[in-house]
Amino acid sequence: MHYVGRVDTSGSSARFAWSGTGAIVRFNGTAASVDLAGGQEYTVVVDGMVKPKLTAAVGMNSLAVGLTPGEHTVELYRRTEANQGESEIRGFDFAGGTLLAPSPVTRRLEFIGDSITCGYGNEGANATCGFTPQTENHYLTYAALTARELKAELSTVAWSGKGVVCNYGDEATSCTDPLPTFYDRILPNRADSAWDYSRFQPDAVVINLGTNDLSTNSDPDEATFKGAYKALLQRVRLHYPSAQILCTNGPLLSGTDLANVRRYIQEVVTGLADPKISAFEIATHDGSDGYGCDYHPSLERHQKMAAVVTTALKTALGW
Repeated sequence: MHYVGRVDTSGSSARFAWSGTGAIVRFNGTAASVDLAGGQEYTVVVDGMVKPKLTAAVGMNSLAVGLTPGEHTVELYRRTEANQGESEIRGFDFAGGTLLAPSPVTRRLEFIGDSITCGYGNEGANATCGFTPQTENHYLTYAALTARELKAELSTVAWSGKGVVCNYGDEATSCTDPLPTFYDRILPNRADSAWDYSRFQPDAVVINLGTNDLSTNSDPDEATFKGAYKALLQRVRLHYPSAQILCTNGPLLSGTDLANVRRYIQEVVTGLADPKISAFEIATHDGSDGYGCDYHPSLERHQKMAAVVTTALKTALGW
């Protein structure tokens, strides 16, 4: 069985919560189903074709039926983010078919971010809708689109509202539990759920954080933000000694906030003088291609972001 993203396989079932986590199975047969717990919504891909959204029921859920006899691949990815609770895969059934060895993985990417990277509201009708799990689709985010364009496996560590120092709506003097608090976890709501970084060594890490830090009622000062951002980069480098690390922010900030966060990030990157750490820019969302819920990027905006990020990664990695 090949699991995608941070998945806890220590017990009798596979548990996961980060956006985009799931499983890929190859089998010889005509049908496949999965035993799920925890609810959630999933993207199902059968032999490269995206199927209708799966809203999971507890127990067996059909993934594919009536396939031509032979080899097939089914992909199952969580659409919603960690704050919606944990998912659980208890097993697969292939209706008498045979499970095959997974295809080799040759390229790996990690994205670290907030609601933008989760896909908050990207399937919403417009800016006036509020968050619902039904309008969040990580499979169509800029991160997932980029990974598929580059034929790379993706691991996403992102949570809506989280920042480097402060979360959305926090006061600068009372910020608690920003994204770095959860970075070392398999299951983000469990402090004792430690991720083994040797299980996934990415070729590159893209960090898109800082929007929520500068959306607070009283933003953290420059020194505090830069200190925390530097610590995060050093932490990522410690876990991934050979990876390219690309830092950015976008597309929700504008004006002084955008100018400040870009300067902060660039100055931290420059100060570290690591030849494999760089910064690039994502343009502000001007509304010309619509909005998702609560003014988040629309599906079209995610596509435009993916093009920018793909170019940056190709340049950094020579892909």
